[in-house]
Amino acid sequence: MSHTHPCRIAFSLVTALVVASGAHAELGGTVSGVKSDSARMAAQMASVTIGNYSRHDLTRANGGAVHEFTNANGQVFAITWSGPGKPDLRALLGRYFTTFQAAGGATGRAMHSLRRPQQVNQADLQIQTGGHMGWFSGVAFIPSLAPAGFSPGDLPQEP
Repeated sequence: MSHTHPCRIAFSLVTALVVASGAHAELGGTVSGVKSDSARMAAQMASVTIGNYSRHDLTRANGGAVHEFTNANGQVFAITWSGPGKPDLRALLGRYFTTFQAAGGATGRAMHSLRRPQQVNQADLQIQTGGHMGWFSGVAFIPSLAPAGFSPGDLPQEP
């Protein structure tokens, strides 16, 4: 039995725990996962505080961008994305992904012949997607977690 074998086992266990914990800054989650998102996406990260919230800019290797917005309590209240290729929306939207999927299915059935961007427009969840061949953009926003005075218009407008 090799001396490195126990190390490999320990590394595997730690890796499994990190993956199982879902350490990422999903919508409605906490700021503690923003660095994990950066590593998972192989993105460069820069953060800035703007008044009563922070914006965490993740620049993906493919040139795409993800912006995660956190309130003073460290909760992610909005996420925007743009660029070539979609980021992992299941990870970014977290527990809201199933709502997003369900809305896409309903829209697809109702408008089967039209190509319309997928969206969710609920009182406390707004998700808008768009794009064109090879370029994707979107915004996800939880109004109840946003700081006082913040509106969706304060989010960066993606091309």
